[in-house]
Amino acid sequence: MAYESPLLRRPGAVAPPEDHPEAGVPWHWGDPFAEQRTASRGVAVVDRSHREIITVAGEERLSWLHLVISQHVTGLPEGEGTEALVLDSHGRIDAHLVLAHVGDTVYCDTDRGATATSALPRGADKQSLLEYFEAMKFWSKVDIREATDDWALLSLLGPEVPALLTRLGIELGQGPYAAGDFSGVIARRMPWPGPASVDLLVPRTELAEWWTRITDAGARPAGSWTYDALRVESLRPRLGVDTDERAIPHEVNWIGSAAHVAKGCYRGQETVAKVHNVGKPPRSMVLLHLDGSQEIYPETGDPVLLGERTVGRVGSVAQHHELGPIALALVKRSTAPDADLVAGTDDGAVQAAIDPDSLPREHIALGREAAQRLRG
Repeated sequence: MAYESPLLRRPGAVAPPEDHPEAGVPWHWGDPFAEQRTASRGVAVVDRSHREIITVAGEERLSWLHLVISQHVTGLPEGEGTEALVLDSHGRIDAHLVLAHVGDTVYCDTDRGATATSALPRGADKQSLLEYFEAMKFWSKVDIREATDDWALLSLLGPEVPALLTRLGIELGQGPYAAGDFSGVIARRMPWPGPASVDLLVPRTELAEWWTRITDAGARPAGSWTYDALRVESLRPRLGVDTDERAIPHEVNWIGSAAHVAKGCYRGQETVAKVHNVGKPPRSMVLLHLDGSQEIYPETGDPVLLGERTVGRVGSVAQHHELGPIALALVKRSTAPDADLVAGTDDGAVQAAIDPDSLPREHIALGREAAQRLRG
């Protein structure tokens, strides 16, 4: 049964279009551009209670997680968080998680319905992320639980978040993913979609109560439209929207933030290390500025064209309060920064230009550099 947040029944809440990736939570509350402005200049709260929550406890929680995810977490301190991926054996992205290590538990939030390539040699192609974790447990001393029914995620956005936290009695550390337990609410800083963002895991049975408490403390209700517009602006991908079945971490800026290049012994690490040290990713994620003069826009999955040649794929498309229509796209690395592109097909095709500030910094792979030195 599809999830529907109880907040959708509140006055002013507008549900997203059918089959929208953020279905189940409010898309906006009547004025999406004003909501974005508040999230950029004041403080706003976004209902993201459709996220799936998995908890990992037990004395070997960190060493076990270290083996099954792409991030280095054996030394993750209590009170800190990070991001991580689950990859298939070819290094392609199966799942993206955000972690918070609080007390004796690691809280992992991910997309609802997250899956991973089966750990069983003759099993189904995909299994739920929880099933994959259970299959990889073996004799490890860990307790893995589906906790979505217990916790709901709310995101606080804007430069006035610190003042709001003070009013809520939450005093977080200053690390980019600093986390803590505050009277039964798990709080975690996030470096995106804005520099002062904070996620709150609240008891699901108290979701409406916490929403009221947060808005009464000064936060403006904002929808997933706002969150996505700021996410696109900050070049942060959403799995399954900005990635396809071939995407690897290097293409979508997840090296470092979610995938560690110096650790081994996790599925897909050979590809991560090889591309980082020897090669270059075949595609890069860029920000496209779209021609909005005719108010037609491409859709996720549409091609990015250079003349008659397909050079990329459209991901998230957003209406931004300052930048206008924008999109993330995976484009071939050989695509010129000043290329005259078209995004979309038929009636949804529009002119598009790459934002030069979104181009990835040139990475000199250590293996290639060494080979060039040998050649003189």
